[in-house]
Amino acid sequence: MTMGMSIPTTTPMTTSTDASSQMLELTRWLSPAFPLGSFAYSAGLETEIGAGRIASAGDVTAWLRQILHHGGLRCDAILLVAARTDPDTAAATARALAPTAERWAETIAQGTAFADTVTALGGPAVTPAALPVAVGQAAQRLSALDDATVASHYLQSALAAQVSAAVRFVPLGQTDGQRILAQLAPDARAVAEEAAAGTLADLGSAAIHADLSAAEHETLEVRIFRS
Repeated sequence: MTMGMSIPTTTPMTTSTDASSQMLELTRWLSPAFPLGSFAYSAGLETEIGAGRIASAGDVTAWLRQILHHGGLRCDAILLVAARTDPDTAAATARALAPTAERWAETIAQGTAFADTVTALGGPAVTPAALPVAVGQAAQRLSALDDATVASHYLQSALAAQVSAAVRFVPLGQTDGQRILAQLAPDARAVAEEAAAGTLADLGSAAIHADLSAAEHETLEVRIFRS
């Protein structure tokens, strides 16, 4: 190595208008390698597993399908789409709709980690917010990708985090985990397309049991996950 040579420690990130390049950027953001700390959260799933109400791959699939179509994941998809055009309103709405203290702590901690990392990589700064809002805000620059595509990849990532928790704690085999994700892929796409066609006025959750499980988790004496 030549003495005195300066090696840059960071490389400014440029935004390509090419859809393939933007898709790679999106999948990098939503990869398990992206430092969000999602492995530490179960969104109330730990409560159900610990109580014996979720004990099989079929149970996990049914639980995730419910929150995908009628609960928090559907709301996340709508918030993400809204944040691509109006992140401030989406951020305030996400805060108002948080069902429990732990669920808010989960989404704001991951959203802040996401915003800080994306900003550090270069390009426009991302303001810390609930995770779907932060992702939607960052995805404003992915103009070659439509809302349904961005939302479906976000949902796939969120489902993968939940499945990972179930694989470790039920426990399930790795093949069972991948089978669950494959079964839920059409559901994720359908919910993403619904979110892309909707507005914040379409927000709403009917997954009351999931919210109660998240609230119950806050008082568990012994727990593995932070939510």
